[in-house]
Amino acid sequence: MEIHAMRSVRALTRLACGASLAALTLSPAWAQDAAGESVASEDEIVVTGFRASLDKALDQKRDSIAAVDVIVAEDIAKFPDQNLAESLQRIPGISIQRDAGEGRAITVRGLGAQFTRVRLNGMETIATSTDGASANRDRAFDFNVFASELFTSLVVHKTASASLDEGSLGAVVDLNTGNPLGGKEGFTAVASVQGRYNDLTKDVDPRLAGLIAWTNADRTFGVSASVAWADYKTHELGNNSVRWAQAPFRSVDGVTCLAGSDFVANPSDACIEVAEAFHPRIPRYGLVSHDRERLGATASIQWEPSENTKISIDGLYSTFKETRDEFWGEVLLRSEEEAIDVSNYTIDGDNNLIAADLDNVYVRTERYSRQSKTEFYQISGRLEQRLTDTLAVNLLGGISKSQADIPVETTLAFDDVDATGYRYDYTNMKYPLLTFGAGIDDPSSFVLAEFRDRPSFLTNKFKTFAADFDWDVADRFKMRGGGFYRRFDFDTVDFRRDSSYCSAFTCAPGTGGLPVTSDIAELFELGNAGQPSGNTNAWIVPDLDAGTALIDLYNRPAVLQQGGQRAVTEKTYGGWFMAEFETDVLGMRMTGNAGVRYAKTDQSSSGFTSGTFVTVDRTYDDWLPSFNVNLHPTDSIILRGAIAKVITRPTLGSLTPGGSVDQFNFRITSGNPFLEPYRATTFDLAAEWYFAPGAIASVALFAKDIESFPIGTSLQGTYASSGLPLSLLTPGTPAYQAVVDGGNPNREFEFRTTGNGPGASLKGVELSLQLPFSVFSDSLRHFGVLGNTTFVKSDVDYAIRGPLAYDPDDNRLEAPVASTFTQPLLGLAKRAWNATVYYDDGKFSVRTSAAWRSGYNDSTSGNNNVFEGYGSSFNVDASIRYALTDNIELSIEGTNLTDDYRYRFTDREANRNYENNHYGRTFLFGARFKI
Repeated sequence: MEIHAMRSVRALTRLACGASLAALTLSPAWAQDAAGESVASEDEIVVTGFRASLDKALDQKRDSIAAVDVIVAEDIAKFPDQNLAESLQRIPGISIQRDAGEGRAITVRGLGAQFTRVRLNGMETIATSTDGASANRDRAFDFNVFASELFTSLVVHKTASASLDEGSLGAVVDLNTGNPLGGKEGFTAVASVQGRYNDLTKDVDPRLAGLIAWTNADRTFGVSASVAWADYKTHELGNNSVRWAQAPFRSVDGVTCLAGSDFVANPSDACIEVAEAFHPRIPRYGLVSHDRERLGATASIQWEPSENTKISIDGLYSTFKETRDEFWGEVLLRSEEEAIDVSNYTIDGDNNLIAADLDNVYVRTERYSRQSKTEFYQISGRLEQRLTDTLAVNLLGGISKSQADIPVETTLAFDDVDATGYRYDYTNMKYPLLTFGAGIDDPSSFVLAEFRDRPSFLTNKFKTFAADFDWDVADRFKMRGGGFYRRFDFDTVDFRRDSSYCSAFTCAPGTGGLPVTSDIAELFELGNAGQPSGNTNAWIVPDLDAGTALIDLYNRPAVLQQGGQRAVTEKTYGGWFMAEFETDVLGMRMTGNAGVRYAKTDQSSSGFTSGTFVTVDRTYDDWLPSFNVNLHPTDSIILRGAIAKVITRPTLGSLTPGGSVDQFNFRITSGNPFLEPYRATTFDLAAEWYFAPGAIASVALFAKDIESFPIGTSLQGTYASSGLPLSLLTPGTPAYQAVVDGGNPNREFEFRTTGNGPGASLKGVELSLQLPFSVFSDSLRHFGVLGNTTFVKSDVDYAIRGPLAYDPDDNRLEAPVASTFTQPLLGLAKRAWNATVYYDDGKFSVRTSAAWRSGYNDSTSGNNNVFEGYGSSFNVDASIRYALTDNIELSIEGTNLTDDYRYRFTDREANRNYENNHYGRTFLFGARFKI
């Protein structure tokens, strides 16, 4: 059954009352009566489909006291987008981060995913996936865990209220599943079948969803259940430099530059020039294949034994499985420069060794596979009880658990350590030319040199209990309050089976590994990765199954990584009190709320320090006042203002003591259990003009004064200075060879941690328009547009070491002292916009959406680069739907129609290529059935 939005003449009159002359000019399809009120040309307007969902969302936004934005399904099991994150990007101020072509996380008004709290059916939760280059082990919510068909509405709270869970500097997002008593009486069943085609994979994959619901005739009892399943593959094709670095090479144009690691042989001008320039650390092209299966289910029971009592029980279950396979052909310049000969080179104006011929290079072909599974469940119960005509109480309790396990994370590497005839050319920075010499497609050129397996297991648990009351003290005045208790447990553990082949097995002298034969190798062909003509597009890679069986990898003991065994427990409890009011000021209606929230946090962080498992306890509390006020000069205009104190607790990975060692990149990362929360004062002003039914034009100004802002720091030192035991180093790794085998015991490591840094400021503006073309003419009533744009400015001072420079006194490259760089908050894009154009007559609908986001920094970077981040992105999606009958609808949808490449840079000024990948266009076609 379609959802119908009815508008009577009286309702339309009230909606348009007080509209300005400009509004009437925009609405020639409307007439004026003698009282100056607008009346519809028909007794009743029936709105259906996508337009109906927009109207319902707008009604909720208009009626809210605080600033909210809403997206609702136009019908049950019919959410308007394939991915929740992609729906959210239509909301002003929200941008999304995509992974493998799908929306994964959101950014709200320039603040990243860790600053947004997500509630599922009113209960705060964390859904962690193992998608992407690494698992999300943070507070950020991964929206790709859930199928969009399971949800009926999304509500984004942009301003704080005392009644909202604390923990957000950005927004609180409510995800809501089924509501049986909100549907029709009797039995309802919906099913949808879709095929998914991607133009890179060339596969057709299935996507199925279904819902059943029943409500009794008295509408006092209802049940519903839904399920959604998809199994599909996505390809990620492109190139990757694994950052850029500086280092001296063995020779330049035939002239020897160094012996060992210092400039002692011939510190010539050419040797110094090449050493000071930045070169790609591991230039490579490759394929990342994502094979995914998503299953989700919801169930809901609602019972109203009386008009004063309502009981709801909601459950949600989801699994998200992925096999991520990577195929790379690369050269290891990283840490191997002292053996490489450089010739025929070019250095550009940004001090990049932009092109060079290399001999005696370390060629590697790599095969990586990760099998992961995220399993999530939540069950919650709610009691809404009205005690008297003026007093009601509500109880909420529930538990959730999210497990993100990686039982297999395997790498096999074939090496040719003295290859010749290699050239790279990054003159076209996004699409470099990489050419290998002879032997790249010959197994006999390689040895099986390294193998790794890194299983890891992560568990998040939530327990929540809350009780609150609503007291209608007097006409247009309400008091609200309550108490809450939440317990959050985070636990993760990592293991390693890493080794060089010669450390685990006996090697023939001088081989460096097991000679490769065709039995453990296969030929990989690249495909369309945007590479230029002349690029090497085929190479030998390890056969994963044959290679792991040969070395019996999975029966080798898995060694616990002390730095990877970490845990955090947070117990938060407190209460809140708020007054809601409505009054008249100078003849204008005014609504608002004012209150305060108190939260006390008991934090317990555990991890290994110098070989001992330690636990650090701390407690802190916060008083968080908030105030929202709305002035209604006319029935069609709302002026909103808000001010609040807010917090976001530190990221989980940063809170645990101890450290982990990256033995291939000579990096030690440690946590800090004494990090202070992010604390800020937020200010909001907005004007909303509802100039016609289903229409709005709005402008919002916002500012955030962030008092404390944890920030990453980086220092250099030897492994001995870290205090970590040598037992953490694995035989065969570069770190073990340097520190234990005595190759270079004074080899410097980078030490990364997080400290309590300076504050920051953020301010911006949002502009939004939702315009059904019925305001121009009744003949255009099926057309409409909606769009918004956001501009954000932020200034943070970062202390970062810049490029190395040659020091003639020490005859080597030296790092300068840290300098201060003023840049925006990490993850903040200064500009973003999105727009949708639609036609919807209830039977046939067409919708096209576009979203653009400017580039942004996401890290202070490393290897003496200054910042790294992502370039701008532009995505276009479209859908066509046709109602064949009242019960059958056909659809065709397309996502990423521009096949947008995701470009990642290192160094803000030089804009060096970190990676550049694309995922192809995706098309879905199918049918939906309803009874």
